[in-house]
Amino acid sequence: MSQQHKVAPPTGLEETDSVTLTRFVLHEQRKHPESQGDLTLLLTSVQLACKVTDSCVRKAGIAKLYGLAGGGNVSGDLQQKLDVISNETFKVNIESSQKVAVMVSEEEELPIIVEKHNRGKYGIAFDPLDGSSNIDSNVTIGSIFGIFRLPDGESIQTTDEACRQIMQPGRNMVAAGYAMYGSATNLVLSFGNGVHGFTLDPSLGEFVLTHPNIRIPRRGKIYSVNEGNCKNWDKPVVQYIQSLKFPPEGKSPYSLRYIGSMVADVHRTLLYGGIFCYPADKKNPNGKLRLLYEGAPMAFLMEQAGGKASTGTENILDIQPHSIHQRTPVFMGSYEDVCDLESFFKSASQ
Repeated sequence: MSQQHKVAPPTGLEETDSVTLTRFVLHEQRKHPESQGDLTLLLTSVQLACKVTDSCVRKAGIAKLYGLAGGGNVSGDLQQKLDVISNETFKVNIESSQKVAVMVSEEEELPIIVEKHNRGKYGIAFDPLDGSSNIDSNVTIGSIFGIFRLPDGESIQTTDEACRQIMQPGRNMVAAGYAMYGSATNLVLSFGNGVHGFTLDPSLGEFVLTHPNIRIPRRGKIYSVNEGNCKNWDKPVVQYIQSLKFPPEGKSPYSLRYIGSMVADVHRTLLYGGIFCYPADKKNPNGKLRLLYEGAPMAFLMEQAGGKASTGTENILDIQPHSIHQRTPVFMGSYEDVCDLESFFKSASQ
């Protein structure tokens, strides 16, 4: 074996300097002397909610947590038992941080206004368990969240005021991230200065930094979309997907990879490049994914990693929400791939 391929034997010291998520967040906090630690405490509560949700997911079969809970959420989807559990887990843990005034969840029709004595200056929007239709088949699922600084959380008294304060463009987020519950449990996070990935070490019970400064390739070789809906797509989307499958002579076609869980598909796209698509169609003319707690947080991460996120005609991070459960078409991934997609919409409008 050549010298450059030799691997040093393990010394047993590799784990002595693990950068945990808590340590990482505290380090980031020190870069801002004016910081009071509120965001650090809030993120501590979020990571605890993710750990509890992960534990429930791992033992779901044994504890009989698979199956329907008997209700529905705001998307019209039937609620799974784990949907209900994860939603309560996120609400309880985040409220206990005393750093938020408003919470928005996919599982709740109205915003959750925190009691005045427990309020902080932030608002958080979350999908507590994304991809829940895959729960029973043991496919990778996850949680998504975005954190906003509220103009005046203390003054909120009504639902309308809570909505008005948290309905901000995604570019206003102070932090966003997702947890992914698969063969390993990952938490990917950004404070607006890069994207970093952590993996849950079961022996420590801590998220450890494993993917520092994630950068998405400028162009990828994979597209991710549910082609079963193609007959209902807008013409620019059909033309774009055809261009990936049947490129000009001399170019290789893209590979299709689609899991059906946004967190899993976006995570693969973030690491390997390419494009994730969830377009509008005739049945869902405004798209199907939710802007505030699905599209915007993922767009924030994608852009921070050097990628791009678009509706086809507009940057997702620039959209001003008009409803807390507003839907949006989503195209995100490698910068050049998303630009190619946008060029088809631009040509169609001329």
